[in-house]
Amino acid sequence: MFYIIVSLIVLFLLYGVRNFGYWKKRGIKHDIPLPYVGNNLRNFLQRSSIAMMATELYKKYPNEKVVGFYRSTEPELLIRDPNLVKRILVTDFQHFYARGFNTHKTAIEPLLKNLFFADGDLWRLIRQRFGTAFSTAKIRAMFPFITERAEKLQLLAEEVESLEYYDVRELMARYTTDFIGACGFGINMDSLNNENSEFRRLGKRIFYRTPRDAIAAALKFMFPELFKNIHLLAPDLEKSVIGLVRHILQARNYTPCGNNDFIDLLLELKEKGNVSVESLEERDENGVAKVVELKLDDLLLTAQVFVFFGAGFETSSTTSSYTLHQLAFNPDHQRKVQEEIDRVLLKHGNKITYESVNEMHYLEKAFYEAMRMYPAVGFLIRKCTTPNYTFPELGLTIDEDVKVIIPIQAFHRDEKYFYEPDVYNPDRFTSAQDLKTNYFMPFGEGPRSCIAARLGKVLAMAGIAAVLQKFNVEPCEKSVLEPLPDPMAIVSEGFIGGLPLKLRKRESVP
Repeated sequence: MFYIIVSLIVLFLLYGVRNFGYWKKRGIKHDIPLPYVGNNLRNFLQRSSIAMMATELYKKYPNEKVVGFYRSTEPELLIRDPNLVKRILVTDFQHFYARGFNTHKTAIEPLLKNLFFADGDLWRLIRQRFGTAFSTAKIRAMFPFITERAEKLQLLAEEVESLEYYDVRELMARYTTDFIGACGFGINMDSLNNENSEFRRLGKRIFYRTPRDAIAAALKFMFPELFKNIHLLAPDLEKSVIGLVRHILQARNYTPCGNNDFIDLLLELKEKGNVSVESLEERDENGVAKVVELKLDDLLLTAQVFVFFGAGFETSSTTSSYTLHQLAFNPDHQRKVQEEIDRVLLKHGNKITYESVNEMHYLEKAFYEAMRMYPAVGFLIRKCTTPNYTFPELGLTIDEDVKVIIPIQAFHRDEKYFYEPDVYNPDRFTSAQDLKTNYFMPFGEGPRSCIAARLGKVLAMAGIAAVLQKFNVEPCEKSVLEPLPDPMAIVSEGFIGGLPLKLRKRESVP
């Protein structure tokens, strides 16, 4: 019995280190991993977000093009070279089309079958059908929702103007949540008038990791086959989202009602029938891609609504609030933004419209500079989908299913690519070409870049314009120039303690 127990303990320990020679064999530098947790202990313990750890590793190996990492027992590769970034995201996309967030290839929970998390043929089928969902025409049709919420945002700002300070992160989250409620669900969620509205609570819950969530994630990474049926999303969250969408669909009798909202758009797409594309994953005996088909059922539609809600309100509110934060600390740039807002809105009857927002070019620069300094999504992950893929620049061969990490946040703050990277300077973007580099990726790059980037940008810019049209923003006693990142962040980044600022009514507004 003693020998059996010892043997089991030894086997258990060996299983927890079984892949730890992967990067050493390939001559790739890396930190020493720990059994089962690899180099990811602090993330599993919610002491450091993925973006924080990726940035730290990027800085630790300044002379390397790539750095090895182990998330649990699985090898991953951190990318430090912009040319490799382009190869992964664009040139050799066919070898890295998977994001790899799902720890199991076939056991995928319902709400993660969405455009952001889906991989392979499922992703391609969804992308094919939803590719037109965020066209210029669709965004223009949605813009009245933004205009109405921007005006409500100004009323809320008036209410908090008398306070010593207010968390603009929460202010902008209430604005973007209210927009998503109206534009996504066709529901007036009243998040701007009620900070404890049901919709606002749901939004907070999506991005709040409980101990249960952290344990579930760790177990799925350590033992993917054993815990494949454990959901990353908590049952209460899944039940709330599915129930909400089902209620809305039933109220509309599962047919479009002419609201021009996201639910209507999904129902229109569903009416078009099944979608088919050439497969990324399946070939016939001649090596020709097979045609695969997908039926858009209610659960699949719910998954798209879920990611539209979660990604829509969180990323836009993070970027818009951080833009206001930086403008508060840089009053000269704030003044230039306000002068432009006044000048443009005067031409449009002092109304925030689709056309007026798109004429605010200095505000756009201010927005992109905030995205550079603090991208809402601080990292990208891709999974190799080809056996024995070789990076020609390195002569490095990796196996299928090995993930690569692109640390957007680290690239954006690297002095090699940006002069004085810790200084907020919208004037660094002098041309459109400055926005198209392999190291500035606020919305990702390539075929899997953010499909709703244009909507997210105009939503954020309209909110910023609404605030600065009527108010100045200033630092308060609790404001810090470099807010501490939230170590419990999942995909989208956050701040410890929010972004407290003073809002003060402008003395003269046109």
